[in-house]
Amino acid sequence: MAKAMARTAADTTDTTSPQGRIRRENVERILKAAERIFAEAGFAGATMADIAERAGLPKANLHYYFGTKEDLYRAVLDNILRMWLAPIASFTPDADPAETLTAYVTAKMEASRTRPHASKVFANEILHGGTQVERFLADDLKALVDAKAAVIDGWVAAGRMAPVDARQFLFMIWAVTQHYADFDVQIRKVLGRRTLTRQDFAAMTVEVLRMVLRAAGLPEPKVSEPQPAETPTDSVPSIS
Repeated sequence: MAKAMARTAADTTDTTSPQGRIRRENVERILKAAERIFAEAGFAGATMADIAERAGLPKANLHYYFGTKEDLYRAVLDNILRMWLAPIASFTPDADPAETLTAYVTAKMEASRTRPHASKVFANEILHGGTQVERFLADDLKALVDAKAAVIDGWVAAGRMAPVDARQFLFMIWAVTQHYADFDVQIRKVLGRRTLTRQDFAAMTVEVLRMVLRAAGLPEPKVSEPQPAETPTDSVPSIS
């Protein structure tokens, strides 16, 4: 499959020039709008016309930057995965387990707060068989999880955290943190909220951290105001 055209369209342009800045801004607007539409309508139900209307751009711009709806969909998935996976780079052998897990869970919860549609797009893709990300899941993501599981195993072997099945531990973190985006309607109804506020997410983040750190046999650190998720870098695997 061709590389996601979002990066090709935006990153190969001189963004210091007026034309380059407009190009990048348009790409970002399209990706943001597409993320929302794909989350609400799914791939089959989404149309380029709907995405163009949401982005406030002519439909021709979408085809210029991304080609087809499938190209745009894959670019959205790629953008989501790069955003999600960037924080896991902090899992290194010399890192402090409690600080690393705290930063990672906090970043994941903040992503669920600020980018709920991103999580829903990915969840829908997986529920429908994950055909667009199958190779990524089997190759790049597996290799990344294997590497980070080895780091967790090293922490356990050194007595720096309690024994856990490293892969299941990561799956648990993903499931819990993404739940707040994927099932926000359920959470709001049960909690009696019209919306989940920043304060709600701060409180929920504290509780999730307590559970994760207790499972790892680690002390609970002081939790500060949630910070935005790390900006994706080119070192993060791509689905393309």
